[in-house]
Amino acid sequence: QVQLVESGGGSVQPGGSLRLSCAASGFRRDYYAIAWFRQAPGKEREGISCMSSYDGSTSYAEAVRGRVTISKDDAENTVYLQLNGLKPEDTAVYYCAMGLLSIVQRTCTLDPGDFGSWGQGTQVTVTA
Repeated sequence: QVQLVESGGGSVQPGGSLRLSCAASGFRRDYYAIAWFRQAPGKEREGISCMSSYDGSTSYAEAVRGRVTISKDDAENTVYLQLNGLKPEDTAVYYCAMGLLSIVQRTCTLDPGDFGSWGQGTQVTVTA
């Protein structure tokens, strides 16, 4: 059973940075997609960024492109999300998620429906 544990959230001022971590365990599939989503109060969950283990390709939401970087450390089974230039509208609970890929579907998406395993989330608050 896949387990995902996020950490690294906190409260920062506008313009600040945070690095979120997602420690993964229990997965055996060689090809998978790992992604970060966020959900603000009263809003739907939205995809931020994802990465394919098949070829390392990545995808970013338009709202964060240029301010966010996804990366992973295979030796540590950990995925990171570097958040820079944070804005108050970035305030949300950030979730890590993992989904399966196949020989047909080798790239990741930002569709929550494509991800079957989720972490518990970590709060990011951006306020002056």
